[in-house]
Order: sequence, then structure tokens, then C-alpha cells
Amino acid sequence: MPAYTVRYCHDGQPSTHTFDLKQPRLPAHEAALHVMLLHFGDGENSLVMPPADASPEQILEQAEVLGFSDIQVV
Repeated sequence: MPAYTVRYCHDGQPSTHTFDLKQPRLPAHEAALHVMLLHFGDGENSLVMPPADASPEQILEQAEVLGFSDIQVV
């Protein structure tokens, strides 16, 4: 299972997280979704998540609204 390290800033604070995923690559919008789930995926905060049919652009826009920036898969 490939491990993907994602570097990002959340509210201006640099952060890194590694995800083990069963997929051949991890585009930026999917990395953003995983980071949002990491921070907001449980409880009532799940209401801030983008809808299941959101486009890649909508996912990245929602990530920005939630304070995520500079999302990079390394």
C-alpha cells in the first residue's frame, strides 16, 4: 500500500501527515479531502465537508475556506 506524505498549512501553521492509501497516485484535491477529513471528518464538524459530488475545484475551494493552503503531495 503506497504511503503519501502531504505537506500543508492550516491557519498558517505548517503541518505534515502521511496517508496509507490503496491508489496509484494522489492528486492535490484528493489530498485536500484527506486533510479535511483528518481535521473535520467526525462529529458535527462534518457539515463543513464538501458534498460527495464536488468537483476538484470545489474541494480545493472548501479547503481554503477551512484554512488549508499550500497543499502538496511529496
